[in-house]
Amino acid sequence: MDFFSQHWTLAIDWVSAHAVTPVVNTLSIAEAAGDPREIAAGILIALLQLFLIACVMRPLESLLPAERWADRRHTTVDRHYTLLMLLGLFPLFSFLVLMPFAHMLGGGPSTEEASGLKAWFPWFEQHPYVLFAVYYVVYDLTYYWMHRAQHVIPWWWAMHSMHHSQRQMSCWSNDRSNYLDGMLQSFVLASVGLVMGVEPSEFAMLGLLSELVQNFSHANVALRLGWLGQLGERLFVGPRFHRNHHMLRDADRPERHNCNFGQVLPWWDQLFDTALYHDEELRPTGVSDPEVDADNERGLIAMQWYTLKRFWGAFSCRAGWRLGDVSFGPGYRPIHDDDPVEHAPVAQGSRPEVQ
Repeated sequence: MDFFSQHWTLAIDWVSAHAVTPVVNTLSIAEAAGDPREIAAGILIALLQLFLIACVMRPLESLLPAERWADRRHTTVDRHYTLLMLLGLFPLFSFLVLMPFAHMLGGGPSTEEASGLKAWFPWFEQHPYVLFAVYYVVYDLTYYWMHRAQHVIPWWWAMHSMHHSQRQMSCWSNDRSNYLDGMLQSFVLASVGLVMGVEPSEFAMLGLLSELVQNFSHANVALRLGWLGQLGERLFVGPRFHRNHHMLRDADRPERHNCNFGQVLPWWDQLFDTALYHDEELRPTGVSDPEVDADNERGLIAMQWYTLKRFWGAFSCRAGWRLGDVSFGPGYRPIHDDDPVEHAPVAQGSRPEVQ
């Protein structure tokens, strides 16, 4: 552990001195960006994540696929999303928006006094690993309820539905999302982190662990968390558990897809009765609302544009604030499942399976 920590610190120092500092000085954004070592750590974390996706998870998809596809055409845009997010948009957003936001609220690396959990319970100062575990549990619980909100608030589903439209879910699919939705999620999670007093480096590690588990849980692999098997699926979210969350709606059991919202820990689904475990054949992934399914034929920019149109169509009308499953009709206005059948197209995932 000391060997890894020492070399990780050396790598951060080298990237900070030879890459980050020259760039932020040239752009005259050093003060806004904050500690260059924090930026360097973020860059190295992104590169590590890409390495694990491309060199570990992707080969597993070829060796042990959950679904066999004639081609991987629909996965290409997800790979573009991942590369753009990890190497461009997320670092910029984190250090040019989230970091100043943290400073404004009294957090960030410039804070010397203990805050959050350390201030409320000084015992945690001497037990950093326990503190990190508590951070993680709260972080994951926050994500669980935020994820449930994404599915039940129509204007939020209008954005999140793009993530669910993928018919060929793979290890690249985690970053397939609308950028406005991503900003909203980041502010929610960052705000909770600031209240808890999480340091930027700790928050980056929280994000890395969560993202890696999500990359794996989206992967097209037929694994039940290795030797842990069914027990493992009750401890951590795995590919089979999360694939149930992405399944097309079963017409005979129309509410079955409202399950498995956990990000890393399935405990919340078990606690709040949204967990689904079964030994049946897995259903295909995707949605059957034709407006949302059309995302599969769109490029990255077009997907963002049409998702925003769906968002505004829902956000600007009363139906977009009424909780429940919806599809999108004329003008991208949401039509609820419990609206009269003669007026409503079939909602998210309830049509026959899209091929």
